[in-house]
Amino acid sequence: MVRRFLLALTVVLGVSLLTSDVFRATIVGAALPLRLTDQEFWKIVTDSSEPNGYFRSDNLTSNELWFQHVIPDLLRRTRPGGVYLGVGPEQNYTYMAAVRPAMAVIFDIRRGNMLLQLMYKAVFELSNDRADFLSMLFSKPRPKGLGSKSTVDELFTAFGTVPTSEALFAQNLKAIDARLTDTHHLPLSANDLSGIRYVHYAFFWNGYAVRPSPTYAELMTEDDGAGVSRSYLASEDSFAFLKKLQSNNLVVPVVGDFGGPKAIRAVGAYLRAHGAAVSAFYLSNVEQYLYQDRKWTAFCKNVATLPLDGSSTFIRSSSGGGFGFRGPRFVSSLGPIAEEVKNCGNF
Repeated sequence: MVRRFLLALTVVLGVSLLTSDVFRATIVGAALPLRLTDQEFWKIVTDSSEPNGYFRSDNLTSNELWFQHVIPDLLRRTRPGGVYLGVGPEQNYTYMAAVRPAMAVIFDIRRGNMLLQLMYKAVFELSNDRADFLSMLFSKPRPKGLGSKSTVDELFTAFGTVPTSEALFAQNLKAIDARLTDTHHLPLSANDLSGIRYVHYAFFWNGYAVRPSPTYAELMTEDDGAGVSRSYLASEDSFAFLKKLQSNNLVVPVVGDFGGPKAIRAVGAYLRAHGAAVSAFYLSNVEQYLYQDRKWTAFCKNVATLPLDGSSTFIRSSSGGGFGFRGPRFVSSLGPIAEEVKNCGNF
């Protein structure tokens, strides 16, 4: 009788464990593929994307100098192995290097951002290390003496003394196009390839000042406010993690309006079908525009369809830090996604 009771208790405890956060932490993202085929990758892009939208600027690089400051708290709130969602350009890679997702989806209302992300995909895949990456991104010959132990400051200082090369730009652009169309067989149109050239040329022509302030070097050499450099180029380990994710087709760019009818919901349906949960969702300051356009409620309802758990975290920024010599000071903050969107259906 005692043995029968203990066996029943064990079964009950086992079932409870299956539904607990502790157990879910070990299987978040477990059903996601370790690699997407090129066809699967492009199917998610096309099936989830909405028509090309408009924004007032290209946003080829971030203007949020202090965006690393929330990373220590972000690491306490989230778990590795989930799905990262984000918007915009390269700051996503730094957050991804921190939270270590099994998969990432980068939304943006502009198709141009999708092309920017595809350029980055090719550059990550074609680069052996951080120095190769910077050489290809900015079309600068690799300086001597850089290696795996070089600090991010040493990398950007060394490349800052090297002029850009038009011949290297042409060579790199050819390699980027070939990687995307010949290796991955992505059906990019002539306009898409022209858009990728436009993006890559901006890095070649402007160097670190793709955005004059803050520059790319300033963004990458900034720290988390406590002296720890956490940019995606701060270590070879972070770069290698992102290179592997990109090589496995697990960083997926999607064209979509946060308040639109399709993009977020389509991605949510894919994640649910694979038993995955969102770990972090980087919003930048998009909510400001959603409120202006009276789309915030639609956005909230879209997010409510995502697979979330208690650790799913919004990362947002706002221009609440005043103005400095580099322009408006954006301040980043975090919020619990599930808690914030639980009443969307009542709006």
